[in-house]
Amino acid sequence: MTEQIGSTRTSRRQLLRAGGATALAAGLGPAALAACGGSGDAGGDSGRLTFMYWGSAFEKKAIDEMLKQYAGEHKGTKVDPMYVPVANYPTKVSSLVAANTPPDLAYLGTAQMYDLAQKGLILNLFPYLDKYPALKDRLPSSYFWYGKDKLAANQLAMGVQILYYNTDAFKAAGLDAAPFTAATAWSWDDFVQAADKLTVDQNGKHPSEDGFDAGQVKQFGTIAPFGSAPLYSLLRSNGADMVNADGTKFALDSAAAIDVLKKVQDLIYVHRVAPTPAQLGKNAPTTAVQLQTKRVGMVIDGNWQMLDLMEGKVPFGVAVLPKFQEPLTMTGGAAGVIFAKTKHPEQAIELYLYYNDPEHVDLFKDGLWAPLQKKYYTEQSEIDKWVLKDQYPPNFRTAVVDTTLKNGVTDWGQQIKNAERIHQVLDPAIEQISLNKGAPVDIVKALKPKMQALLQGKWPSQAL
Repeated sequence: MTEQIGSTRTSRRQLLRAGGATALAAGLGPAALAACGGSGDAGGDSGRLTFMYWGSAFEKKAIDEMLKQYAGEHKGTKVDPMYVPVANYPTKVSSLVAANTPPDLAYLGTAQMYDLAQKGLILNLFPYLDKYPALKDRLPSSYFWYGKDKLAANQLAMGVQILYYNTDAFKAAGLDAAPFTAATAWSWDDFVQAADKLTVDQNGKHPSEDGFDAGQVKQFGTIAPFGSAPLYSLLRSNGADMVNADGTKFALDSAAAIDVLKKVQDLIYVHRVAPTPAQLGKNAPTTAVQLQTKRVGMVIDGNWQMLDLMEGKVPFGVAVLPKFQEPLTMTGGAAGVIFAKTKHPEQAIELYLYYNDPEHVDLFKDGLWAPLQKKYYTEQSEIDKWVLKDQYPPNFRTAVVDTTLKNGVTDWGQQIKNAERIHQVLDPAIEQISLNKGAPVDIVKALKPKMQALLQGKWPSQAL
């Protein structure tokens, strides 16, 4: 699910940061809520679990098949899938919690997860670490700690930002494969030049050529990466950040941060290699569709787009992100939680461990998820269990696997407290930059006191 500025559709990143203060869903009475609640319901079946999730059509199919597989391998355990569209998801969670009928396991946005964990509504996994060693065997950045001996969750899976490109569009533009190692990453100027070659109007003109018609563009080179995840990758690449190390001071007003914001804005209004928000549209197609139809030649997005790209038979390649000072990419992801109200905590933990392990689940080799366990990034035999050579693009190992392990920085929104309210003031400011409503330096200057007033620090990044 792409993050398009100017879109009214809820993006995956918007959902990940959605808070826990959403109101009860309109028209859902207790009976309706109870019907879709988890095994916390009175009279729930022994061994019956409810798994709540969001996702695309391909993702829904993959999750449902995984749950059927799990139930088939674990006799006596029944798993009921509960699919909720992404736009309605945080409100539905709040509704079920308010009705005292939460699911057993669920995807959760990070802000909502922290809110519910603090209220004692999420199962604390810390007491189970010794009994289930696999809970300890994950990349450090995948854990969500919220206090001493308090572990709310792991990520569903590892998420990482990738530069995707249409290989046919590259060939037509006379471009070789985009760089697939951190050592050979494009500079920002290299990226802009490639985007210019990929951008053509209806008469075959490029933006750098006289006579280019910016109102009649057949194919854009890219989409300006104003979404939270790709933008953060670029900020960190330039030595900048949203906030300081402990999350108490606004940092987006640094010269390095302003430089990134201006250069991303220039993709649209100076270089003309990316669509304006109006050209992109309020209901912009997904990344897979944009690349498949050659509306764009390349775009930065999350690894989860791999599923739709492969299912859609899109001719695509993967590359490392362009760099400023150093090659980096942002890693992060939504939380996978177990609700404290579950009647079957140990069975829930067993499913929890099952669904994010490539040993058991096709969601990894199908392209939706990247693993949490370090061995799947360091041992070739383990990498081969999910990066299938006949499915994944060439160079995925160096472009994504190695970069995630060696060049990844954790999503700031995964760690910041008060994230929902912060984004309520941050996102409109970033949108103003994307709409060319002012110079980034002026917009950020006006943003600073508003955002500074909301900063409350960061959640722990490791066990205390």
